[in-house]
Amino acid sequence: MCDNIKMHDTENKNEWIDWIKEVIDKEHLKYYEYKEFNNFQEIGTGSFGKVYRANYKNFEKNFSLKSFFGLNNITMKGIVREVKIQREIDFHENIIRYHGVTKFESENRINDNYMLVMEYADGGSLRNYLKKNFSKLTWDDKYLMAYQLASAVSCLHNKGIVHHNLHPGNILVHQNTIKLADFGLSKRNGISSNFQSKLFEMIPYVEPKGYSGRTNNNNQTRIQSFNKKSNVYSIGVLFWEISSGQSPFNAKVEQYDVGLILEISQGLRETVIPNTPEEYTKIYTKCWDGEPDDRPTIYQVVDWLKAIITKTDVNEIPSNTNNSESQEFISRIIQNFDKISLKEIDPITISNEREKLSFEKGFDKIIDEVNDLIFELFNKGIIWKLVKEQVIEYLNNYNTNSKEIYNWLLNNQDNLNFTFLLGFFNYSGIETKKNNEKAFKLFIKASEKDHILAKSYIGECYQYGYGTLKNEKLAFEYY
Repeated sequence: MCDNIKMHDTENKNEWIDWIKEVIDKEHLKYYEYKEFNNFQEIGTGSFGKVYRANYKNFEKNFSLKSFFGLNNITMKGIVREVKIQREIDFHENIIRYHGVTKFESENRINDNYMLVMEYADGGSLRNYLKKNFSKLTWDDKYLMAYQLASAVSCLHNKGIVHHNLHPGNILVHQNTIKLADFGLSKRNGISSNFQSKLFEMIPYVEPKGYSGRTNNNNQTRIQSFNKKSNVYSIGVLFWEISSGQSPFNAKVEQYDVGLILEISQGLRETVIPNTPEEYTKIYTKCWDGEPDDRPTIYQVVDWLKAIITKTDVNEIPSNTNNSESQEFISRIIQNFDKISLKEIDPITISNEREKLSFEKGFDKIIDEVNDLIFELFNKGIIWKLVKEQVIEYLNNYNTNSKEIYNWLLNNQDNLNFTFLLGFFNYSGIETKKNNEKAFKLFIKASEKDHILAKSYIGECYQYGYGTLKNEKLAFEYY
């Protein structure tokens, strides 16, 4: 029996290895020669393995290499899952970028010890970053960090993915920007995890209903299935940590125990830090509500934070509202925060029930608003196919259509937004045959005058060879 199990595990491991080899052969995943890395320095370790900082060839840019202990069936499955998930969410600026894989080689060992090649985060983990920099952070800085974190998680949720290990050790900071990492345990929403491990580090970040209340003979705590609302609970605790600069419950990891699980299940939460803005407190206390159905969606969290940051309402403000009325309207939104319905439609979806807007605005104004819409969807982590659909729907709401806009753009290229949007139409295949070469040229033209979205699309083009030759170095620069 034991031999049969080992043989089955070996076959499964080989299956995952074959998958990695196949995507490398088809150039869906870049392979880096291990011998071309240099200046290795260990920067982290965990139950999975170790992480190293290294340089590649003559690039001054640092990379992170993630190694794994005991490359067995379970480990290989985790690597493949991490790579698959990353390929779907690679575009989001608040998610750590996976550049490819390499294979550890030495004189004594040449086998299938794969390592992940990832973006290097110079600020380390969120916890370490807060320890070093908290005294210098303003509330604007904290709001932005919270927004970036929520935006990254919303990107996962848009893809039906739930993060199963959301704590400050898996949130990195690069050049003062949040980077969500570690997707080896992340799974499609609705897929049970039921994994067992020594999870003391995670205790404060796991929702009360996540624990079954049972331990096994190895003193391991069992966690029930995660879902999107589980992530929202974790976000609430992390937001408190950003506001305080401290670990939850003022304890070291080894002090977290089953007793704390029981207290959290009975309603224990951290104390609000003095002078924390009320609207921010309301957000994270809603997130860590003990009842999952009473928590907001991650999309609502993103938009509430955005409202605080931009001082504008997340919903549409009538165009004839003057500035003082707008400020009064925003003030009422914040004051009545507790009355906001958590059952409302997620604001990232443009309502199909909205009345058609009369065509009172010129094409130039509409195009500016479409650019703003694309930028907003990009920040939310919406996948490009959905961006295309929502742009078309947005145009339809003006009693016009994308064909009219496209024809107008062909004859009007005296504005950066016009140039970018024509490139976007070619890139997405809206009212014209998909033409990456033409799109790339238009993005380049717009980027020469610092059009932010155009630069992001150029990075995408260089990374995947859309309309131009692949060029990893230029992709890095434009991203």
